[in-house]
Amino acid sequence: MTQVSVILPAAGLGTRMSRTQAERTGTSRKQFMLLDGAPIFVHTIRKFVSAPSVAEIVIALRADDVDWVSALIRQEAFAKPVRVVEGGETRQQSVENALAALSPDTALVAVHDAVRPFIDIETIEKVVALAAETGAAIVGIVPVDTVKQVHLNKVRATIPRERLVMAQTPQVFRYGLLQDAFRKAREDSFTGTDESSLVERLESAEVSVVAGSDRNIKITRPSDMDLARLFLAEETAGRPA
Repeated sequence: MTQVSVILPAAGLGTRMSRTQAERTGTSRKQFMLLDGAPIFVHTIRKFVSAPSVAEIVIALRADDVDWVSALIRQEAFAKPVRVVEGGETRQQSVENALAALSPDTALVAVHDAVRPFIDIETIEKVVALAAETGAAIVGIVPVDTVKQVHLNKVRATIPRERLVMAQTPQVFRYGLLQDAFRKAREDSFTGTDESSLVERLESAEVSVVAGSDRNIKITRPSDMDLARLFLAEETAGRPA
């Protein structure tokens, strides 16, 4: 089995969370909000620690968070190595910093949103296996709503849903391929919305897709926390992760 190093970018400022939510939880930074007594990112780490293909996990954080998160990780005593590195001002910079901290012998790199704690182990293993075979694979779901192309608030076209995918994470790539993608993005001053958008710019790369789940939510808004509590309760009650 090909082993994968997982990068969790967790340096975001949580600008989408409301002031009310921040007052209730003590922070507007969603990755640190408590879910059943533990920060969201800890729940995410637990999933990847349980995945057979995962060798290590690297978290990219703001400098002010490195010490206390490191202490929390030691307290959790995870069964696999979990390391902390200093991130950057953007997600792209954070992932690139974490990438630079990996061993040159790394085979595969998975990047996953720290605030997607409900990724299931089966999907992790599927996307890792496909990336090992093809070089690049992401998780995605087909939208259920009809999607319109618009210009100046006028509909110009209806886009067939079967040709669309809403990208999720993890996104998994061969180590060298992801390095090349970040190098080219840096040279071109290109900023992508995810790692796949960087890899897609390489002529030598083609990104495959593994079917995801609508349970693999990204917690970004106050209402997402209610759904997260429901999902966690279901998992705790014995629903397969």
